[in-house]
Amino acid sequence: MIAETPEQKDGVVIGIEVHCQLNRLRTKLFCGCSTDYRGKEPNTNVCEVCLGHPGSLPRPNAKAVELAVMAGLALNSRISERTSFYRKNYYYVDMGKNFQISMYETKGSKTICEGGFIDINVGSSRKRVRITRIQLEEDPAKLVHIGPIDLSPYTLVDYNRAGMSLLEIVTEPDMSSPREARLFLQKLRSILEHIGAFDGDLEGAMRCDANISIRGGTRVEIKNISSFKEVERALNFEISRQRSLLEKGERVRRETRHWDEVRKVTISLREKEEEHDYRYFPEPDIPPIRLEEAYVEAIRAKMPELPDARADRFVREYGLPQYDAQVLTAEKRLADFFEETARLFGEAKTVSNWIMGDLLGVLHDKGLGIDEAKITPTLFAGMLKMIRDGTISGKIGKIILPTLVTSGKSAEEIVRENDMARIADREAIEKVVDEVFAENPKAVSDALSDEKAAHFLVGQVMRKTRGKGDPELVNAAIRERLEKIRGAG
Repeated sequence: MIAETPEQKDGVVIGIEVHCQLNRLRTKLFCGCSTDYRGKEPNTNVCEVCLGHPGSLPRPNAKAVELAVMAGLALNSRISERTSFYRKNYYYVDMGKNFQISMYETKGSKTICEGGFIDINVGSSRKRVRITRIQLEEDPAKLVHIGPIDLSPYTLVDYNRAGMSLLEIVTEPDMSSPREARLFLQKLRSILEHIGAFDGDLEGAMRCDANISIRGGTRVEIKNISSFKEVERALNFEISRQRSLLEKGERVRRETRHWDEVRKVTISLREKEEEHDYRYFPEPDIPPIRLEEAYVEAIRAKMPELPDARADRFVREYGLPQYDAQVLTAEKRLADFFEETARLFGEAKTVSNWIMGDLLGVLHDKGLGIDEAKITPTLFAGMLKMIRDGTISGKIGKIILPTLVTSGKSAEEIVRENDMARIADREAIEKVVDEVFAENPKAVSDALSDEKAAHFLVGQVMRKTRGKGDPELVNAAIRERLEKIRGAG
């Protein structure tokens, strides 16, 4: 019998609303302001439309509509024939016009995409997470708090982000653990990056509202979580908080909470709004949008290869195990890096082993993404070629890899500057072996009767040569030296 996980025992139910910023577009959703707002002086990347000045007229970005349709096709959704924008009225401190323009489903009009699903790998099994709907809406401004949100003496508003195109993707409550939520978000990011919808590495590119309940109880929403790791942490905290309340016989309130990434706690913001609180009504300045079949089919014809299909091709074309293929396609840039390195080097499994076993570890230690590092497929393939042709050992490769990642220098440069080339001179190797035998008489004695003890002598030679000794020559020289001693005895 398989034991229940803590989440199964608690009856954890999780649904997610993901807001993905279409930051690869050049202009915002309803105006001509640039999407390149990061690092700009506050409130300088704005115009009358994104500030909501009276009389300003929004005009939908046609490319944003196209990307939304492409996302729907990638996520197995139904594309609506007719869709409309609505005004979502509420007290929005971060919206200059005090309403948000968003899509809304009502009689005669639907959001741009309906239904769909993403399959995720959970351990050795596969799980389907259903999608409820996909819609386009404008991003609000950025609120800047002084310290924690609940202790900030005042709040500043930066409108540079206001009006950015957001793709909101709402799931059914199909996830039953924080880990599943994280896996779903990672898969979604990979899909959207593969279709060119957004750059997931940019600050604020992907934000998440998570809805969670346990034991069939009241649903709590956690707003604006900024990363996969923090989503998992926030949900784990909320499970513990709700479990503690229920064990004490207290009620879990239906509310919206904020995840404090510094203190690692959720903080109550307000009671959860109901749909009628938003007082939706049609946006009078934007007519309904009709998506004809020919338009949708033209977008379908332009669909790029998606992560699952790419992983299957990696297995088929490069002979990789399914696990390797899934890891490599989890991020588009990593998959691109692998393919280009494999093209340059020619041994795909070797490339995969080095990426998964060494490169990803170095990137993690340095806190870098593959696109932020200075290593390129050309530099990486160059290092692997040096190992293959015997110029350096695999051990030296592991030593120089961090420098390769951060410096942008070639492996040849690093090896030359640090005198790390492999020693393949037999006479030089034999000289070091003589020194090691003279310094370790007991180990030599042990090695004469126990072959395994010779490994110690090999290690000492490699230490003296700083890992540069050719392993085959070192082993051969030690075996011959031991045979000579046996013969003399």
